[in-house]
Amino acid sequence: MVWDTLSQLELRRVECLHRLECRSSSPLTVLTMSPNQRPSLVLAPSVSTTKVVTTTTTTTTYAPIPLPSLPPPSSPKDPKLYPLLNAALPHSLRQFPIVFPGGTRGIFRDGDDGDYDMQDEGEVPSGKGWHIERPDETPDEDKLIGLHEAVERFGKKRSHSNDIVMRGVEEPINSPPPRKKPRATHPTALTINAAAAPPSPLPSPTGSPPPQSIWPSAPPSGASSPQPQAPIQPDLSLMTLMTLPSLLSHFSALPPALQSHVLLTFLRHSPLPVLRTLHSVLTPTLARDFLTMLPRELVSHVLSFLPFSTLARASRVSKAWRAVIDSDPVLWQDLMKSTKIWFGGESEHLFSKHIISMRRKAGSPMPGSLPLPHPYKILFKSRHLTRTSWLHNNNPKRLTFAAHGSHVVTCLIFSHGRIISASDDNSIHVYSPITGNLIRSLEGHQGGVWALAATKDTLVSGSTDRTVRIWNLKTGACTHVFGGHTSTVRCLSIVKPEMVEWTDDEGITRRERWPKRPLIVTGSRDHSLRVWTLPKPGEDEYRCYGADGNEGDPAEEDVEENPYHRQLLEGHDHAVRALAARGRTLVSGSYDCTVRVWDIISGQAKWVLVGHSQKVYSVVLDPTRDQACSGSMDGTVRVWNLNTGECMHILVGHTSLVGLLGLSPSYLVSAAADSSLRVWDPETGDLKHALQAHTGAITCFQHDEFKVLSGSDGTLKMWDIRDGTFVRDLLTGINGVWQVVFEGRWCVAASNREATVLDVWDFSREEGDDDEEWVGEPAGGLYDDSSDEEDEDHEQADADAMDQDLEVIPSDIPSDPEMKEDELDADESEHDGPCVPVWEYETPVHRRKASSSAPKPVWQDSGLQGPSMEHIPEDMDAEVMQGSSKVPMRVLPVNDETPTRPRVRNPRKR
Repeated sequence: MVWDTLSQLELRRVECLHRLECRSSSPLTVLTMSPNQRPSLVLAPSVSTTKVVTTTTTTTTYAPIPLPSLPPPSSPKDPKLYPLLNAALPHSLRQFPIVFPGGTRGIFRDGDDGDYDMQDEGEVPSGKGWHIERPDETPDEDKLIGLHEAVERFGKKRSHSNDIVMRGVEEPINSPPPRKKPRATHPTALTINAAAAPPSPLPSPTGSPPPQSIWPSAPPSGASSPQPQAPIQPDLSLMTLMTLPSLLSHFSALPPALQSHVLLTFLRHSPLPVLRTLHSVLTPTLARDFLTMLPRELVSHVLSFLPFSTLARASRVSKAWRAVIDSDPVLWQDLMKSTKIWFGGESEHLFSKHIISMRRKAGSPMPGSLPLPHPYKILFKSRHLTRTSWLHNNNPKRLTFAAHGSHVVTCLIFSHGRIISASDDNSIHVYSPITGNLIRSLEGHQGGVWALAATKDTLVSGSTDRTVRIWNLKTGACTHVFGGHTSTVRCLSIVKPEMVEWTDDEGITRRERWPKRPLIVTGSRDHSLRVWTLPKPGEDEYRCYGADGNEGDPAEEDVEENPYHRQLLEGHDHAVRALAARGRTLVSGSYDCTVRVWDIISGQAKWVLVGHSQKVYSVVLDPTRDQACSGSMDGTVRVWNLNTGECMHILVGHTSLVGLLGLSPSYLVSAAADSSLRVWDPETGDLKHALQAHTGAITCFQHDEFKVLSGSDGTLKMWDIRDGTFVRDLLTGINGVWQVVFEGRWCVAASNREATVLDVWDFSREEGDDDEEWVGEPAGGLYDDSSDEEDEDHEQADADAMDQDLEVIPSDIPSDPEMKEDELDADESEHDGPCVPVWEYETPVHRRKASSSAPKPVWQDSGLQGPSMEHIPEDMDAEVMQGSSKVPMRVLPVNDETPTRPRVRNPRKR
């Protein structure tokens, strides 16, 4: 009995000793798909717990089991017929867990996606002075074993357990079961091909031999104790993974109709989560982008039905949509026309040329960046922002700072992000519109500065000291000083090269680039105009006689010694008050009540336009329509035809001096001393609006196609030019407004409030918004596009032609004895009308005559050809008003009573 009892206790002890409890956990991770790599199956680590006196836990980590790879396609697959062949699988299908019979867990990976931690995250067994190290706590990385070795260990343990059970009581009580320390081995890949897999549910089309099982056979039926479990028990999941290549080969061999039937059968028996997963794969793969597939013409037609807000959202759908929308010139042209911000094609064409020139200078964009938008898209955005932000932004950002002490600001321009102001205190200041800081103070003139013009980093100024100075805005240095005028330089303009049409002496109309390089035209109270070559940066400096304030009079300068002097234009009987120039055409207005039209290159007067009964104070040039407009002290505005010299329209309505004129593509605006502004149609001469709200003479104004800003005693007002309504006051409660200028998002005004103050408004949107594409259009549509190298090339190519045009006929005007300096400048203190600074508004763009035989110009950049520019009709139903006359060249009468009669020394012109 004792022996039997001991035998039973020993059997129970051995049974407890060899009882195995396997447990594993496998958190799921998301890895990228590797379609060209072999899939694998990662088993969860096997954890065995043996309880004797203490608890010993042994964790076995298995190397990934390589599964059979899918067979390559028998022939190259057409992506259009097999769109899912290379489609990216969703994360949930690239790696997912599998639970095998017996509780063993594994992870299926579609390719080699890296290591995956299968360890339990539970509590770590520990005791006093010891604990079990986790795999990530020990540097030993050689604990992975292959599935073959695991199966061998399983077989040995099972045989050893069965041997103990058969020997029964013959085993000594104190003899513990053999425990062999597992030897560390490197991970070994278990190569299992399709032939070694369990039998497929479908016959293999390759006729592979029957699989050889690596799994141990079942234990003897007589075993009375629980057996240790194998690392993995094969089931339907593993069988499917093993036979997937055979299934794929079998499916590929089926006809398309049967393939569809099999797939549909599978789908009909699939639960909703499976269908949703398939939908997430099929929907983006089978989707078609119609914008990239349709012809460009149809795409433009389809997009033309969308409003701007919808187009903006559509351009954010994808890079392809943005490239299609941004690069379509017809779309943006039609959009500008539908929103009434298309102004005939001339200003739009010059804007396009400006953007192309800026991109050419900036160089090629970075590789991989989005394609640059068409200039029409940038123009639409700029004009849209100008219209909405100016008229509807009631609280723009504002900066106020003092300038020029208490002196009058005679000139104010905004150029390349700089505020440039001139004053009667002899100084020129350059300010930053962002901070209001004084960047540079240009000192050198000995009298008040009454004329300014800038291009790039070059500034030209004219003064009562009778000199013309050239400044470098980068350094602040005065590089050139030109003398020759004998009285105040009251007006000036920089004439930039552009393509123009002109008729030579033989009646042949040519289209050429004139002038060949930038020129300066100056008008003076000495009754004359002079034409100078604008010096390039780095060219030889020139300083006239008496330029540095030493002994000498700049009026005594012999212009023959000045290499930059080109022409002396004489003909006016009184002071030249205003001028405007484009290409080869110069228009000047004088106190002698006439307007003269000159050829800048040859120096010849083409027309003398007579009609005004009093002094002419303002002129503008409209090369698009071959017109010139003049405003006079007689209260009228006259529109002249440059081809015939006839007065086409007499615009009446003002009751006092019309001192200021402005021209845009669609509007002609006049400002007078009667405290009103009038908006006219330059085509027909019809009055559109009368802006009447000021209480004093209009001292300054500027306008574009959306608004008018006008200054007078006490206020600076904004008007909507399209309907003539008052928008709001920008300044109130001040003594007066000297000057106002705006461009793009910026507006600058000089006013008098006991002292002279500059106010700067920024009409951009809130901070953080992208206003980089808000490109302002300068007054008259003139851009600083051409580089010095381009000017030099054109000048070299056409030098001979220009020299031929410089031949002039000697003048037969008798010379007068020299007059005293006091007499020369006596009319500076004259007040023939309100003392208002001149506001220069240059006309739109160079003329493009409509011709049935001439091809329409197109915009082209980066291989994209834009639409043809629309021509502005030249034939206008103009009625020649009474009192107008076509006056040929006439000999100037001698008028010795004029106090500012010029001193003519040498009629020969350079």
